[in-house]
Amino acid sequence: MAPRYEICVGLEKGHKTTKNTLKAKPSNAKGKLTKHNKFVRDLIREVAGFAPYERRAQELLRIGKEKRCLKFLKKRIGSHDLAKRKREEMQSVLQAMRKKAAA
Repeated sequence: MAPRYEICVGLEKGHKTTKNTLKAKPSNAKGKLTKHNKFVRDLIREVAGFAPYERRAQELLRIGKEKRCLKFLKKRIGSHDLAKRKREEMQSVLQAMRKKAAA
C-alpha cells in the first residue's frame, strides 16, 4: 500500500495526529449488575411478585404461544429487543418453577 501523506482530500485528509487514550468514564459502568444490585432486585421480585402483563406473558408461554407472547410484550414494552429479553426472562422463571415443583 502507498505511504500516507498529509493531503487535503479523501478519507484520510488533513494533518496526521495520534489518538488520545482516555480513561474510562464512570458513566460507562451505569447499569452494571453488581452482587448487591442483584440481591435487591431478587428481593423486590420476591416481595412484589410479577406485574399483570408479566403474568399474562407467562400464561401465553405455558400454553406454547411464544410468538403471540413476543407480540404482546412488544406492544406493552415498546421495543422488539426488550420484548425478546423479557420473554427469555419469563421462560427462565417458568423453568425454575417447574424444576422447583419437580424437586
